[in-house]
Amino acid sequence: MAIKDIKAFADKARVEPELKEKLAACQKVRELLNLAKEHGFVLDENELYPPNDLQFSADQLSEKLAKAFYRA
Repeated sequence: MAIKDIKAFADKARVEPELKEKLAACQKVRELLNLAKEHGFVLDENELYPPNDLQFSADQLSEKLAKAFYRA
C-alpha cells in the first residue's frame, strides 16, 4: 500500500456523492479502512497519520476522524 492508494480513494470520494457521504459518516479509522476495502482499496492505517501528508480534506471526514488525522 502506498500513499498513492490513499490519494486515489480520497479522489474517488470527492467525485462520487454516495461514497463521499459514507466517508463523512465514518467515526472510526476501522470504518474508513473497511469502506475503502469495499471500494477496492487496501489502505495501511499507519500511512494515514503524520508525518505523511493527509490525502483527505477536513470536510471529507467526520469531525472525530479529522481531529485524529490532523493531530501533529
